[in-house]
Amino acid sequence: MEATKNNKKTIWAWAMFDWANQSYNMVITSTIFPAYYVGITQDKNPGGLVTFFGHKYVNTVLSNYVLGASYLLIVLLLPILTSIADYKGQKKLYLQMFTWLGSLACFGLFFFQMKTFEFGMICFGLASVGYCGGFVFYNSYLPQIATVDQQDAVSAKGFIYGFAGSIVVQVLCFVFVLGHKWLGITEDFSAQLSFLIVALWWIGFSLIPFYLLPKGVPNAGSHQYNVLTGGFKELAKVWKKVGQLPLLKRFLPAFFFYSVGVQTIMLVAANFAAKELKMPDDDLITIILIIQVVAIVGAAITAKASEKFGNVKTLSTIVAIWCLICAGVYFIANAHQFYVAAVFVGLVMGGVQSLSRSTFSKFIPPNIPDTASYFSFYDVTEKLSIVVGLFTFGFVESTTGEMRDSALVLDAFFVIGFLLLLSLLFFQKKITAEDAVAV
Repeated sequence: MEATKNNKKTIWAWAMFDWANQSYNMVITSTIFPAYYVGITQDKNPGGLVTFFGHKYVNTVLSNYVLGASYLLIVLLLPILTSIADYKGQKKLYLQMFTWLGSLACFGLFFFQMKTFEFGMICFGLASVGYCGGFVFYNSYLPQIATVDQQDAVSAKGFIYGFAGSIVVQVLCFVFVLGHKWLGITEDFSAQLSFLIVALWWIGFSLIPFYLLPKGVPNAGSHQYNVLTGGFKELAKVWKKVGQLPLLKRFLPAFFFYSVGVQTIMLVAANFAAKELKMPDDDLITIILIIQVVAIVGAAITAKASEKFGNVKTLSTIVAIWCLICAGVYFIANAHQFYVAAVFVGLVMGGVQSLSRSTFSKFIPPNIPDTASYFSFYDVTEKLSIVVGLFTFGFVESTTGEMRDSALVLDAFFVIGFLLLLSLLFFQKKITAEDAVAV
């Protein structure tokens, strides 16, 4: 069925997907799993060295490499899968497939111990693949369900639902982690229970968008479509169209560079706090909760700011703030300073994500059927930035032995992204002035 744009029920169902899957982002990538992972690998292995299929790695370097590999897999697969989904009208099917993969992988993490280390790391990587893959098809619904003037607000609503849902899950997991003695279970088992809760929450609430979101409409008759070559052909068509959109092709490079910094900081923040600042799990979870709560406010403020000042100008300001935050991370020496940094990260984290998505949505042609193919370029750009960021972070840490040095290197990516956004802003003003003269 086709979606009616700005339909409240459809938008609610769409936002509920964010409500469902951000539990993974909170518990697995940000709080409990990183603390659990560092704990079991560092306490029982000298220097935090772990063995993965016969090769030795520093524990945090390996986790960054596994995440990077999962994002690289997404980069290679999704452009083809999204073009096939658009051609066949199977957007919802792929959304469901990746969501099931992610939630089942989180269920597998319930069994993660040192004696099942390789299996656990594979589940860790597959959960990331499921989360990232589902998000591509989820994002591609935005121009289908909202008109251009509503896309900033709808995009922000999705992130607000996501942050709110993740807070609920985190508090629920918090009960087990903090109350494990009272409940008569070990601290390790309380963390494993948290991974099970994420799996059930993720797939359980995803059933709402699975039922209510439109399936999508095929671009053409499927009887002449070759699955092996059709995806590449559709991808080539969209790539050619992207090259003909001046604002879009200038936005993507800027998005890539600042996303290297944004996404990597979000993924390694917990490891940094646990390893460099020796912060206990309780403080770590509290900080991430603060970030999520403040991010709700940040996303709402950003949506309002974009209405008044425009998307690109607002994004430029946010990325400039990120530049300062990332530079400041190098000098953080204690938990109190990390708390302050967390508040600022929360304010700009929700804003940069929601506004980036809606900005891209505004730059693609309106009322097109192949939104998944277009958004695959957005998500591939983001995931490729994560690959670059994680491998850069891991390489610098393994070379210098300092995670702080890695954070400083990331700041260079923010600066480049900021400069490219300024270039886009000047170009946007130029073509607006030329249009005004022509009129």
